[in-house]
Amino acid sequence: MMICLQRFNLYLALAAVLALLCGCQTGKNKEPMAALRIHIQTNPDSIGMSQQVRVMRDEPVLITIAHTPILTEANLTSAKVINVPGGFAIALQFDETGSWTLEQYSAANPGGHFVIFGQWGDKLKDGRWLAAPIITQRISNGLLVFTPDASRDEANQLVLGLTNAIKKIHKHDLK
Repeated sequence: MMICLQRFNLYLALAAVLALLCGCQTGKNKEPMAALRIHIQTNPDSIGMSQQVRVMRDEPVLITIAHTPILTEANLTSAKVINVPGGFAIALQFDETGSWTLEQYSAANPGGHFVIFGQWGDKLKDGRWLAAPIITQRISNGLLVFTPDASRDEANQLVLGLTNAIKKIHKHDLK
C-alpha cells in the first residue's frame, strides 16, 4: 500500500511540473487577438434598442446605432490592410452568412451607415469606433472596405489580431 501511495505522489508531482512547463510555454506564444463589431445606423427609440456613439476623433459625429451588432469577427474569413489612393484602408471579407447579412442590410439601408467598432492590443484594451462608411449600394460580394480612424500601425495591429481570431474560430469550427 505504501509503494502505491509513493508512486501516486511521484506521478502527481510529475504531472504538476509538466503542467507548469506547458503553462509557461502557452503564455510566451500567445498571439494578439482583436474583436470587430459592425452595427447598422437606426432611428432613436425609447425602448433601449439603440444608442448614440461618437465616430471619428478629430471631428466627432454622433450616430444612432442598433445595440446589437449585425456582424462580428466570427463572420470574417479574412482581413487586410490595403493601399488606396491617399493612404490605406481595411478590407474585410465575410463568410457566406456574413455576406448574406451584409447584402441584406446594404440593400435595405441605402444612404445609412455601417458603424464599425474595433478592439485590439493587450487584453483588447485599445478599442474605439473606427468608421461609419455610408451605404451607397448593395454589397453582394461579401467585401467591406473602409478607411479607419486609426494610424497604419493601429490598423496593422487590428488586422493581425483579427487574422489570429479568424484562425482560432475556424480551428474550433473544424472540431
